[in-house]
Amino acid sequence: MPAHRLDPLLHPQSIAVVGASERAGSVGLETLLNLRKGAYPGTIYPINPARDTVAGIPCFASLAMLPEVPQLVVFAVNDQRLEAALDEAIALGVQAAVIFSALSHAGLSERIRDKANAAGMLLHGGNCMGFHNFAGAVRVSGFDTRVQENPGSVVLLSQSGAGMSGILDCEERLDFLFAASTGQELCLGIEDYLDYVLDLPQTRVVGLFLETSRQPRKLIAALDKAVQRRIPVVAIKVGKTDLASRLAVSHSGALSGSDAVFDAVFDRYGVQRVEDMAQLAAALMLFAQFDVASLPSGGLASLHDSGGERQLAIDMAAAVGVTYPALAGATVKRLARLLDQGLPAVNPLDAWGSGGEAGVQTMQDSFCALMADPGIALGAVVHDRAPGGDIYPQYVAYLRAAGAATGKLVCLVANHAGSGGGELALAAVAEGFAVIDGLREFQVAARCVLAYRDFQARERLCSQALPPTEKVEAWARRLRAHPPPSEAVAGQLLREFGIAVATGLEFDGPGLPAELVASLQFPVVLKTAAPTVAHKSDVNGVVLNLGDAPALDKACREMASRLGPRLMVAPMVGGEGVEMILGVSRDSQFGPVVVLGMGGIYAELLRDTITLLPPFSADDARRAVGQLKFAAVLDAARGRPALAVDSFCDMASRLSLLALSLPECVQEIDINPVKLTVDNCIGLDALLVLSAPEQQ
Repeated sequence: MPAHRLDPLLHPQSIAVVGASERAGSVGLETLLNLRKGAYPGTIYPINPARDTVAGIPCFASLAMLPEVPQLVVFAVNDQRLEAALDEAIALGVQAAVIFSALSHAGLSERIRDKANAAGMLLHGGNCMGFHNFAGAVRVSGFDTRVQENPGSVVLLSQSGAGMSGILDCEERLDFLFAASTGQELCLGIEDYLDYVLDLPQTRVVGLFLETSRQPRKLIAALDKAVQRRIPVVAIKVGKTDLASRLAVSHSGALSGSDAVFDAVFDRYGVQRVEDMAQLAAALMLFAQFDVASLPSGGLASLHDSGGERQLAIDMAAAVGVTYPALAGATVKRLARLLDQGLPAVNPLDAWGSGGEAGVQTMQDSFCALMADPGIALGAVVHDRAPGGDIYPQYVAYLRAAGAATGKLVCLVANHAGSGGGELALAAVAEGFAVIDGLREFQVAARCVLAYRDFQARERLCSQALPPTEKVEAWARRLRAHPPPSEAVAGQLLREFGIAVATGLEFDGPGLPAELVASLQFPVVLKTAAPTVAHKSDVNGVVLNLGDAPALDKACREMASRLGPRLMVAPMVGGEGVEMILGVSRDSQFGPVVVLGMGGIYAELLRDTITLLPPFSADDARRAVGQLKFAAVLDAARGRPALAVDSFCDMASRLSLLALSLPECVQEIDINPVKLTVDNCIGLDALLVLSAPEQQ
């Protein structure tokens, strides 16, 4: 590789460690041990005026006492001593330096940056964990890490120290070529290292842990280079939320930038975005194993020995956005000859059946058949680990057979890695601690624990009694006798069960009956009452704010000519407020459920609803309302008091009782919108759908 401007830092001929120490666990000692661990071929100069040797290496009192000017100086000293030590290095003409310190003293980081830049020094850090150049056998880090004897093809660049060490230190399934924790990036940023590693011929994939980009033009140029070199880049970008963005500032002085803009950049240059470090490690593993250009068209196939875990795979795929293609007819026939009776020949495939010795061969042959399908590009044997976290040899045999037969990429996946995490992990578990792999997994587990704690503490019984049996039976008979129910009938049912819905009067147009006009208080709303129209707004079947009889008469004639003569007039409910939705549907397994949330004509677009099993209390409904994405619009804002959410929750609780009272008769109830104002809550439109006769 031709000379690179970062060579004095990343390929130094000599390294001095200022602050070298014999104290166990110290940065000064760990730096020396890591250089030896990486088999650094150059000269190492420990600097400590109080010692003759450190770690068996001759020690010097100062940089000025060295027989030569080192190319790289690593500062393993505290902030009080750092600036003077840097001044000495600059005066000697040192070309490169590494600073681990957080530089927490006021103004220190700015002075260090300015001095290094003025001197043309290549400065890595501060507040970092160093770098590991496996290709050059230069491991500059003041922290304990694992041994890796030979360079690999994976690059990991992280602005977070833990974002590097959290994978590098413990994931022996990845062989790294280069890794760096860039920290505060006083002089050199993650973009500089990305540009460097893309020129390494061994680089196969790059992983990024980004808080921001301090050099966005360099980032764009480097990502464009990655496209040209056909080197995949996988990235975590933190700072999606306001709190994460603010913490990025306090952590390393980084402004996280617009998350939406980063998405646009990633889309342009093919950067694959992941959500956590477990996903990042898995993506790096796959990319490191094959050349993407050789991957055939098609989707994913997986082989399982559990029907339940196969179903889990299907559910997770839907959430993640990966597809399991349907198998070709020839593959289905081939599998049908292999599988036990009753096992479907589908993808993903559960092929275990009755198991036994014959089952092992069936699994292998089935996986070969799956991978031979023309619609499959990538396959996985998804089997759980053996006792102790080990892997059964036959799992690997499946991979070998299918890989040899098809030449396609195949993987072994465990739903859970189990206890194969080392003696210390097991001891911690035995002591009563949880040892969990994966941030996402931990967060989900923590959420479950907290939610169950709250569930145990709350009242789970609805205090309201079911409606009288006589009323329920009378309404059941009426609904069965006169299907389908109109909106006026639906409103009457709801009001009798204590659910506030605007009263509407139905009539046959196109003319406007005189006696009806005499009973109205304007303004009013006109609606179509055509029995074939379920959603009136979809057909312009609602006219609002009609202020007098002539306006109403004109609207009646126009609507009747379009949608039929059956019409309905109702009061115009004014006032500032928010449109909500309440509804009932009948699940095929669990019976009636109640839906509450944000409503109006955008209800289906927003999809901001919560589903509850009836019966439930108003308090239960209140808790559900608090989980809505747009719940804040119900609170006090801009001088307006909070809306009557308690009335809405009481209405929801009453609807849950109605849902239980007519479970065989009612298929759906839709109260949309429910107008929620400061002092009122009333349904403006109601739809009632009866169950088919065979379901009653």
